[in-house]
Parts: sequence; structure tokens; C-alpha cells
Amino acid sequence: MPSTFSLILRDNRIRIPAVTLVALAFTYASTAPYQSIIGINELGLSNGVYSALIFFSAIVNVTTSLTLGIWSDRLKERRPLVLGLTVAGMLGFGSIAIFHSPAVFIVSTLLLVPMSNSTYSLLFASLRARTNQMDRGQAAGITATVRALFSGSWALAPGMIGLYLVNSPSMTPAYGIAAFASFTCFCLYFFFAPGNGTAGPSPDQPGFLASLKRIFMPYVLSRVIVMALLFGLQRLNSMLLPLIITHAADGSVVDVGFIAGLTAFLEMPFMMMWGMAQRRFRTVHVLAFGALIYCCYLLLLGFASAPWHIYALLLLNACGAAAILSVPITYLQDLIADRPGLGTSLISLNTFIGTGIVAGLFAFGTAITDYSGTAFVGAAAGLASIGVLLYLESSKRQAQQPA
Repeated sequence: MPSTFSLILRDNRIRIPAVTLVALAFTYASTAPYQSIIGINELGLSNGVYSALIFFSAIVNVTTSLTLGIWSDRLKERRPLVLGLTVAGMLGFGSIAIFHSPAVFIVSTLLLVPMSNSTYSLLFASLRARTNQMDRGQAAGITATVRALFSGSWALAPGMIGLYLVNSPSMTPAYGIAAFASFTCFCLYFFFAPGNGTAGPSPDQPGFLASLKRIFMPYVLSRVIVMALLFGLQRLNSMLLPLIITHAADGSVVDVGFIAGLTAFLEMPFMMMWGMAQRRFRTVHVLAFGALIYCCYLLLLGFASAPWHIYALLLLNACGAAAILSVPITYLQDLIADRPGLGTSLISLNTFIGTGIVAGLFAFGTAITDYSGTAFVGAAAGLASIGVLLYLESSKRQAQQPA
């Protein structure tokens, strides 16, 4: 059986979306760490205005992803949609870099940047359209490997850009780098990506509303919510970890940055490991096991009282996070396997719901206990979601068995 890397390299319909995702990671990674600094500190937005901006931009992102996901399944090629979204990225990121204005920042962050972010789900939809023609294990391995490459690019970008801007009076040049990354994505798809869409529109494709109804079917929506809760565990950790390091563990912001970078790099090999595991085991079981590891990590994190405790949990953190970040892509796509665009758009819906869930968990946890105790709350919520996930899959298998 050919290796996953050889499958990616020799197939243009996989290689180009994969390389484009690596470039796309720079648009996220070069701006996300500095967005609040620019919006609040440099441009003077209030905390309330900035929070509202982030909330509504998330709505634009999920709406765009769902709409284009459904639309892309009705088109012969996803290439024009990808090109259009990368142009939105060039305009959105570029305008923030050029015009140091609160109005431009708000309009771009609210509309153009979320549209650009939808490129992520369309690229994975293009991959799924190709891997649908492959063995299930090979397809899962390719998805996990591409997601690992995306994470590697994400891990590399912030440090490089931080060094580049270390003496800069403003962080807005980071948006210029993101605009250039969007331009790179545009060039990759414009010059090298012919034939990267589906085989062609199906004559019996349902309409927009009929497609949207499939998302809200109990079978699909229940599983999306469970995936969102698992995804929320990783987001909850990203909120808690800096606070636990600097409070309960009496560490420094240097420890925060160092641990974040190490975790991101360690996630890459673990993502490929989970992809290989999906060749032998069912996706749901791989995901449940990885989520269980992450729950153990959160439980131990709650006991951390010194920086070395956090460092000792690095491998456990990276291993569990890699499963939560990579395996659900295949799981969500499988929920609507015959519609790559619609199935992949569930990733954005999953992220949106997960962000809301983690906000609730954080508020609840910090209301009844401290940051360390909130890690225990997250672990308990994760264990409950694993139980629900296994129950749902067990019920599905029983329903499929003949009477």
C-alpha cells in the first residue's frame, strides 16, 4: 500500500489543496495572535465593541461556509469559489494593513476576513471529493496528514512574524503578510488547480433548503453538538492554560509561549499517528480514545502547582489535542458522505457551536470554582460527551442490524 505522503504528492487533486492549506494557515496564524491588540490597543475599540465584532464575524463565517458548502456540491468545480474567497482575503487583510482605521478594521473583520476563513472548509471539501474514491483508511490518513501540515504551518508562523515585528511600533504589518499568503493561495489555485472540484453536478441535487434540512436532522445535529463539545475542550484549555500557568503554577508568560509552541509542534506527529490508527479502527473509537486522553490531561492540569507539572503534561496535551483537532474532520464529513461540500461545512458549524459551549463552560466553572477547578469541569464535560458519542454510535449499529 503506498504511503500517505506519496498519495498526496503524486495526485494533483490532493497536492494542490494540501499546499494551499499550508499557505492558508499563515493567514490565520499571522493575524489571530495580534487581532485584539490591534483592535483594542492600537485602534481604540472598546471591549464591548470588540466582543460584538468577534461574535458577528463568527456568524458570518459559519453562514458563508454553510452556503458555499451547499452551493459547491451543485457546481462542477470548486475552483472559482476558492479563488473568490482568496480575493476576499487579499482585500480584507490588505486593507487593514494599508489603512490604519477603526472603520476599515471593523468592516474587514466583520465581512471580508470571515469570508476568507471559509476557504478552509472548501479546501477540505475538495480533498473529500477526491478521497471519496479511495479506501476509507487511506482517505482518513490523507485528511489527518493534511491537517497536521496545516498545524505545522500554524505553529511556525507566529514565531517568525513575532521576530520580524519585534521592533515595529504597530502589529498591522502582520495583516500584510496575511494578504500575501492569500495571494499565494490564489496563485496556487489559479495556475495549478485544474479539475479540483467534483466529478460534476448530480442531476438529482436537492435545493438549498432541502440541503440545509439535512444538517438539522436529529441524526446529524446530535453528533455535531457532541463534536462541538469535544472541540470545546481544546478551546477551553487554550483559555485556562495561560491562567493556570501564571496563577496556580506560578509560571511566567515566557512559559505560556514556550508551551504553546511546543504543543503545536508535537501535535503534528500525533495527528499522523491518529490518521494511521483510522486505517485499522473505526473513526468513532479513535476519536473517543483520543478524547479520553485529553480528559485525563485536563484532570491532571487541575492539580498543577508548578511550571514543571505543565511541561510534564506536554505529550498528553499534544496527543489528545491532535485527536480532537484532526479526527472530527473525517467524522463530520462522514455524516453527509455523499455531499462533500455540505459535509465539510459542518466543521464551521462545529467550531461555532463549540465556541459558544466553551464560553458557557468557562463562565460556569469560574463562577463556582477557580481556574484549576474549571479544568475539572471541562474533564467531566468531556467524559460525558464521550459517553454520549459511544451511545449514539451503539444505537446506530443496533438500528442497522436486521430484526
